Amino acid sequence: MDDKKVKEALDLIRPRLQADGGDVEFVSAQDGVVKVRLTGACGGCPMATMTLKGGIERFLKDRVPGVVTVESVS
Repeated sequence: MDDKKVKEALDLIRPRLQADGGDVEFVSAQDGVVKVRLTGACGGCPMATMTLKGGIERFLKDRVPGVVTVESVS
């Protein structure tokens, strides 16, 4: 899995999060696990898990070969 491809894919989804006052930061990617940090409005939102799994994870799996799961870190 290529960090550059993960970051490029996150750049594509970032405007959707920013439109709602949030953002996503790339932390790391290893062995199919991408770690990100949700910030802004997304950081404390009760829907953050749904955004992470239903939005960001699904998008990355479709765009970047090798992504198995996406986890949020503090």
